Amino acid sequence: MRPAQCRITERSTIGRGSIRIALTVLVALATVLAARLQSSAAAETPFSWPQYGFDDQHTGSNPFETHIAPTNVHSLKRLYQVPLVDTNAHSVADGAPAFLGGVELNGLKDLLFLTTKDGWTLALDAHTGKQIWGKQYGAGGCMINHDAARHETCYTTSSPAIDPNRQFVYSYGLDGYVHKYQVASGEEMQDTHWPELVTLKPFNEKGSSALSTAIDRQGNSYLYITTAGYPGDAGDYQGHVTTINLSTGVQHVFNTLCSNDAVGTSNDVHFQQTPATPDCSETQSAIWARPGVIHDPVNDLIYISTGNGTFDAANHQWGDSVLALHTDGTGIDGNPIDSYTPSDQAQLDATDADLGSTAPVILPPIQGSIYPHLAVQGQKINRATNAAELRLINLDNLSQSPTRGPGNIGGEVGSRYSLPQGGFLMTQPAVWVDPADPGKPWVFIGNEFGLVGLQVYVDHGSTTPTFHLGWAPVGSGRPSPVVANGIVYYLSSEGIQALGATSGLQLWSDTTVHSFHWESPIVANGILYATDESGHLTAYALAPASTPSVKLTIHRTSGQIRFRWHVSSRKGVSGFYLYAGQQLIHQSLIKVHSAATYQYTVQPPKGTQMSSFSVRVVLRDGRQFSVSAT
Repeated sequence: MRPAQCRITERSTIGRGSIRIALTVLVALATVLAARLQSSAAAETPFSWPQYGFDDQHTGSNPFETHIAPTNVHSLKRLYQVPLVDTNAHSVADGAPAFLGGVELNGLKDLLFLTTKDGWTLALDAHTGKQIWGKQYGAGGCMINHDAARHETCYTTSSPAIDPNRQFVYSYGLDGYVHKYQVASGEEMQDTHWPELVTLKPFNEKGSSALSTAIDRQGNSYLYITTAGYPGDAGDYQGHVTTINLSTGVQHVFNTLCSNDAVGTSNDVHFQQTPATPDCSETQSAIWARPGVIHDPVNDLIYISTGNGTFDAANHQWGDSVLALHTDGTGIDGNPIDSYTPSDQAQLDATDADLGSTAPVILPPIQGSIYPHLAVQGQKINRATNAAELRLINLDNLSQSPTRGPGNIGGEVGSRYSLPQGGFLMTQPAVWVDPADPGKPWVFIGNEFGLVGLQVYVDHGSTTPTFHLGWAPVGSGRPSPVVANGIVYYLSSEGIQALGATSGLQLWSDTTVHSFHWESPIVANGILYATDESGHLTAYALAPASTPSVKLTIHRTSGQIRFRWHVSSRKGVSGFYLYAGQQLIHQSLIKVHSAATYQYTVQPPKGTQMSSFSVRVVLRDGRQFSVSAT
């Protein structure tokens, strides 16, 4: 039975009266711009971005994007910006959108789906931002930890997932259930299974992570939902994953504490709030990494990582561990199939260092490696170094033990690696393969001290892969990056940025949108989408040929560098910055003037990297882009 304090609200329009008139005008203008910017893309069959991180591995990498490329990303222009739910009381979607192309809705439409912190599930026209439908399972009287003094309303930072059959979208509600909606109409599917229970104590257990889907080798489709606690780690909560067979509606529950079930009757149990039973005497062991559950199609298993909590394998407690389960969410005899637990787990637990701040990042094959099947696993922080740590784990044998199975200690591959920029790691890395060098995969990791590009490969004479710095940290901000067509997109505190995947050079940015928390962008069919903490959705598409083109040449003379560049049009240009690699070598903005050609000779600072030079063009509308020397 659904908790009595929660409520459901339906809304199929964004507002009424003057609000509706204003939005009608806004949508009309956006429609015209969308038609101009996306006429060629609309004629093609669109692909989808069905869940957080694009695929069931949550790589954060879209291999199908071809419209936006490093050569034209500087032409991105705002397509629209719309408030979510209401123009007067915006709802924040603190996750990532899901995108479904070619939905039959009075003709074919591309739709975006969002889950907001206050329990709305929204469907929007992807090309205009117009709301198609919205349903809410709000907090009602739900207060975090039932704490009147804290006086904080329950919320979620989850993201929706689209059924592999393209007919339904799934979203977490603040009633503790996951809900199933028809994609075009928003009609909720209700039967003996749906909505499906996720937690009996939503006041203590938070839907932090994204929903995700996967298809196993037998063709069965599954939906995964995980739980964590609210900030502060208070209250009676136990991290668990609920797995739902999308054909039958049957669910399995794996609790990361008391995984054999405290009362010994069934492993498929949602714990009650103490002192009711069944419950577990242990608390925490949250599953709070942004993607929640990772599916590995190679071995057809799912992986979860847990945060603070007791580790005691003999008593079925799995704090600060990576756990492997069958795709249907089951283990063996109340335990996971396999596990990795660091040798310093007790220290991690005692210092709130959270192994489970990220989910495993599955790596493509690495040239020369004796380990064909590796993943990167993060750790929130090492308190001694004040830097997050990375380690490689072997997905074929998580603990590297001769007796593969759960409960062993240690076993990471090689040495741990400190995040170069220092600070906490609480986002999900993105992984990408450079077509020009496929045996050395890239991993992009962001935190409050910037975004860094790492490569994982085998050094000469070795057979064990290690981490290598590809490019130094840039920017700052928590959100998880994504990569598409050789471009890394990053929501930083300085704005939305597009960076060269192999260089880290900024290719474009919008500095007018810069308030982000866990939000992560997506790129689909030539449009970049991002939500923000002000309750807006902003979309960008390639602009017509109004953005100026710039050609830069470099000449070296007696230790000096002469920059010479030509601008096709001064319209909308504010000025220029000069760079050697990622280092600014002319500190002040070179303001635009009446001439079309510019020339500056500079003495690069000592130690400047001389391998690549670029000019960054600053536009008056807040956009920036970089052009490398020819």
